[in-house]
Amino acid sequence: MKCPYCGHVELKVTDSRNANETNAIRRRRECLNCSRRFTTFETVDISLQVKKRDGSYEDFQLEKLIKGVDAAARHTRISHDQVRDLASSIVNELIEKQVREINTIQLGEIVMERLRHLDTVAYIRFACVYRRFKDLEEIVNALNTASTEDEKVKT
Repeated sequence: MKCPYCGHVELKVTDSRNANETNAIRRRRECLNCSRRFTTFETVDISLQVKKRDGSYEDFQLEKLIKGVDAAARHTRISHDQVRDLASSIVNELIEKQVREINTIQLGEIVMERLRHLDTVAYIRFACVYRRFKDLEEIVNALNTASTEDEKVKT
């Protein structure tokens, strides 16, 4: 690793701790050349492939998942930290189950299930994009399904 300020390679770690509930380690580093400090985050690099709707594959990207959920959660009571925690919990679950490949349908269903319990508006927004609803009737049906499932959980 190089100092982002001067490019020097000799660095000293001044502090190291877990970053919230994610699988990341936050490290404060100091450059031994220019004495400037900066923060790095180390995360587990999982080799998870996502099969897209067109049949192609791409590497799983945590930031892409966070961005999609963040868009659905915008202007709701869900904070960005909650979105990050939701995404991290999904990754943790996939790691624990030793999943190497997941298709976008499975991933979308997992996200929707988690969002349904957090915020109905975020759930519907995500579902609209993910399921590609074409009209209001499909949205109403999704709302009714979510309400029915919530009632089953409560009883």
